[in-house]
Amino acid sequence: DKVQALKYLQLAIDNGYSSMEHLKKDSDLDILHQLPEWKKFAALRQPVTGSADPLQAKLVTTDIANFWDAYDRAQTDTANRYSIYKKYYIDKGSIGLQDYFATKVSTLKSFIAGHDKRPLFYAAIRKNTYTVETQKAQMQAAFVKMKALYPATKFPDVYFVIGNFSSGGTVSKNGLLLGLDQGVRTPDIPTGELNLWQRNNFGGLHKLPIIVAHELIHFQQDNIKRDTTLLSGVMIEGMADFIAELISGSNPNLRLHVFAKGKEKQIWADFKKEMYLKRAKNWIANGSQETPDHPADLGYWVGYMICKAYYDKAADKTQAINDILNIQDHRKFYEQSGVEAMIAGL
Repeated sequence: DKVQALKYLQLAIDNGYSSMEHLKKDSDLDILHQLPEWKKFAALRQPVTGSADPLQAKLVTTDIANFWDAYDRAQTDTANRYSIYKKYYIDKGSIGLQDYFATKVSTLKSFIAGHDKRPLFYAAIRKNTYTVETQKAQMQAAFVKMKALYPATKFPDVYFVIGNFSSGGTVSKNGLLLGLDQGVRTPDIPTGELNLWQRNNFGGLHKLPIIVAHELIHFQQDNIKRDTTLLSGVMIEGMADFIAELISGSNPNLRLHVFAKGKEKQIWADFKKEMYLKRAKNWIANGSQETPDHPADLGYWVGYMICKAYYDKAADKTQAINDILNIQDHRKFYEQSGVEAMIAGL
């Protein structure tokens, strides 16, 4: 129903959704493009670009309370879960939730299905999701270090939401978007409903500032020239891990480094076979390939090592960070990094 679809779209915009870029690409909305009413959506307000002051970035946690309100209502009225989550969580959500939901969840049906698969898990994480503010100082400290390292850094607001274990973190033009359900692990949380990759990537609660730091780096990548090669893909993720480690003091994907130790040359040989091909699917976001003996997402480690080699080799560290965050030629950067010599020496 076109009229109903427009109504829901307007409601999302009224509640802060502003990603016109996504609306234009969403094939589900193609049928609406010919309607006269569609033109008004082209006038959506421009997203924020972030502050130059690291201490001005806000931690937006309103979606957490909204989620648990909807969750409690849905538990007592299971027949109306769809409308409950829509009314009390999605429709009331921040612009960060709107962006996260559009890019990482897509539909309420998939959202609810994800929760149905993990009832014990979601029931157990509530108390941990309310502890975000207790780690604000660590997040701000990393932001301040980033400002010193890369003065051009823009610091957007950080939105904390509950998803369906579809993304622990991402960015939009409106800010950093953290999926808390993937990053609040403590020993008391049951993980039996999670698959192997999910269990291995359910981040510790104390690591939230590190994940925020990783996403902050992604927010600075607008000037990078991207392509479809595996090399480009690993650089995008690897630099986020590398610089996040510099500013937070720890690596977001430490388990990959533990696995790679002693296997560096073989991993590199495998990577070089595909580095100039469109093969990111074998190295990044390839959770279905996770096995007990071989982790997914090794592209993060590869990209980290390239950036580390370049940074360690550079006499001017500030310029090195600037070079990393403004790569225009991935092949040239790779060759200049000296990473192959570094790997050969391990």
